Amino acid sequence: MRRAAWLDSLLLLLLASILIWPLFGLEYLNNWTSIESTFIADARLLSHRLPHPGWQPLWYCGTRFDYIYPPALRYGTALISRFGGVSTARSYHLYTAILYLLGIVAVYWLARVGNGWRPGALLAAAGAALLSPSFLMLPVIRHDSFYRVPQRLHVLMAYGEGPHISALCVLPAALALSLLALRQWRPLALSAAGVLCAFTVANNFYGATALAILFPIAAWSVWVGQPERSVWWRAAGIAVLAYVLSAFWLTPSFLRITTTNLKWVSAPGNGWSRLITLLVAAVFCGITWRWGNRRPERSWTIFLGGAVLFLGLLVLGVFYFRFRVVGEAHRLIPEFDLALVLAFVEVIRTVWKHPRLRLVAIVAVIVAFSPAIRYLRHAYTPFPKAGPLENQYQYSITKWVNDHLPGERILPVGSVRFWFNAWFDNPQVDGGSSQGMLNQVLPVALWQLAAGTRGDLAVLWLRALGADAAIVPGPASLEPYHDYQKPEKFRALAPVLYDDQHGTTIYRIPRPYPGIGRTIRTADLDTVGKLQGGDDANTLTRYVSVIDSPGQSPTRVNWKSFDQLQVQAQTSRGQSILLQETYDPAWRAYENGKPLDIRAEPLMNFMLIGVAEGNHTIQLRFTTPFENRAGQVIFFFGLAALAALVYLDRKHRYGKASSNSSISAGET
Repeated sequence: MRRAAWLDSLLLLLLASILIWPLFGLEYLNNWTSIESTFIADARLLSHRLPHPGWQPLWYCGTRFDYIYPPALRYGTALISRFGGVSTARSYHLYTAILYLLGIVAVYWLARVGNGWRPGALLAAAGAALLSPSFLMLPVIRHDSFYRVPQRLHVLMAYGEGPHISALCVLPAALALSLLALRQWRPLALSAAGVLCAFTVANNFYGATALAILFPIAAWSVWVGQPERSVWWRAAGIAVLAYVLSAFWLTPSFLRITTTNLKWVSAPGNGWSRLITLLVAAVFCGITWRWGNRRPERSWTIFLGGAVLFLGLLVLGVFYFRFRVVGEAHRLIPEFDLALVLAFVEVIRTVWKHPRLRLVAIVAVIVAFSPAIRYLRHAYTPFPKAGPLENQYQYSITKWVNDHLPGERILPVGSVRFWFNAWFDNPQVDGGSSQGMLNQVLPVALWQLAAGTRGDLAVLWLRALGADAAIVPGPASLEPYHDYQKPEKFRALAPVLYDDQHGTTIYRIPRPYPGIGRTIRTADLDTVGKLQGGDDANTLTRYVSVIDSPGQSPTRVNWKSFDQLQVQAQTSRGQSILLQETYDPAWRAYENGKPLDIRAEPLMNFMLIGVAEGNHTIQLRFTTPFENRAGQVIFFFGLAALAALVYLDRKHRYGKASSNSSISAGET
């Protein structure tokens, strides 16, 4: 049986690779509006700075590198690029392609572990590769995928959902091994389940959300069939192991920053939705307990019923009832598709048991798979290759900035913002996709810059944020996203540095001193007051007059690496050094080996360094935060636990083998 299963897996790998073959050779997709650019840029920055930078000075006026995104895809892409000798764009597509293939095979193994029916496992894998049952329930999603490309592939290629779909591809394997470990004591399965659960979370938080929904359902379904306390102990063991293997990056502050930034990219949940979810969970537990108590053969059906129920409640509820618990639940459509496919296969298996109904099962399968014909006729349409890079608008604009404004902080918008660091190390005010933003003044400023109509206010904000130039696409520009409501507001206030003759203008922001370093009177800064909102011109004017006050001596800031910089300045009595870089308590400043005081200035949350009067050469270093160091220790305990589980598994297997040998000898 094992040999047949491995042969099935190889066959599925072959067939799935044919379906997505162009993805393996793809470098740049002809879809420049996709946020896959964010992950490509992030991985490129990492590939040049392995093993691990602590700070990211190019995005969001500075933020922790860990805050940007979970580590799996960014490291996988960076390592393929670094050691494979290919661009990060190509390595990103290779990473997602490899996991996509393994994800189809993982569906096979989940179905095989679930009910043991080989034809059903093959059918489930085929359904995952070819179908999106959600198209039947969500016309808006169906129409978005013109050739009925399955949603997991459609969102991967059309919207740049590489991390999410990579997590989805790991998820079935994590659940399959979890089911094996929950059913009985299997140390190796438990350790592998913990590793794959951690890997799911390390790819993407929507994949982690699906895992957080489905794993408890899996544990419940097993426990209902065999109500033993050990089931919950094993479930807790998997969860704890998954966490300790994630502790080095999944820190409390990471979760806090991620939750904080969630409000900028998704609508908030509501109380009535959460209450209904709890009521549905209670009813589900009551019904399944009565139906499946001490009947382990029903556990798989209970799991599938729970998966369809809760994923359907979240996904369909958003579209039809404005039901919202947390985040953007419509992003879980690929997971809902997977649950529906597995549930359909289980229905077919049940019908197939009755010989008189097998024709019905065959017809149902043919009808269900008929939409795949349209997809198969256009299987390679999701992978259009881009033309020469030099001809692309996003590349030409960022290259001009790199050639003419090296090291200067810029405000790009739209798709140029997405691609701004895919090829060059140019600092920007914003970042790839509004994730990992430590400085919470930025969302207020960025909204005002794009939506506001006052050019003087926009210039004040850019001076306050240390920006030297702004890329402003007009209505007729080649920019697909037109973020500026009134792009002409800069014309009379800022000199033109560059005009691409196609509607995009780069303006110089008038600042008396370049760079992000200033020497300011500390007492003057304390009198500025608090910012009342994005249109608070009075407070911004006072702040800018302090940081750009006349008569300052030059303050030179030289980045040695992402984690180290040097500041040279001359200060008078009562002055401090302002560094227009987001404050973080992990930064340390030293002069002649002696530590200096760093604090957050009150308005923009930038770094303010206390110094005495005189000439200064200051070294700043970003140190590994305590929570990350503690997480690294916990991670190594997790590795030790894995080694112990592998040892226990070998001992457990040896003990069973010895016991079987003794029984056989006794019978003989």
